[in-house]
Amino acid sequence: MLSLQEISDRLEIQDLGWLYSEIIDAKEFDRLRDEVFTADAHIDYSAMGGSKGDLESTIAFLHKAMAIFPAHQHLNSNHRIKFGEGEVPTTATGRVMCFNPQQFEAREGEDEGHIFFCGLWYVDEYVRTDAGWRIKNRVEEKSYFFNAPDFMPTH
Repeated sequence: MLSLQEISDRLEIQDLGWLYSEIIDAKEFDRLRDEVFTADAHIDYSAMGGSKGDLESTIAFLHKAMAIFPAHQHLNSNHRIKFGEGEVPTTATGRVMCFNPQQFEAREGEDEGHIFFCGLWYVDEYVRTDAGWRIKNRVEEKSYFFNAPDFMPTH
């Protein structure tokens, strides 16, 4: 049976994942500093063709890379969370599924932008801070790209 502490911690970490997606989809990337990641976080988006590095370089990457997508959604599900030791654990790991439809801006001669889909998992390390749970390490694992445009890397 789950303790009230574990239930609370699970819900807080799930909310953190949903907040991350809300921030990304609203293109309010600077909020990631105070609301989602630790200051010393490491973020690796390279499996999906993105950046790999510290929080500041990740925020700079997101400002640049996400500008070409007028519409996108990051839908998270299947949160799998494992807590560290102790009655009130200070660490946890997680694996979260993400379905990510995105639309490129329309090119000359197109009425609408190109829509494609990404499937991935976030593999996370969480830490409890004075401000609540935060992500200390996030690594994307690629599942698939569907309908990706020719000019997009899909390794």
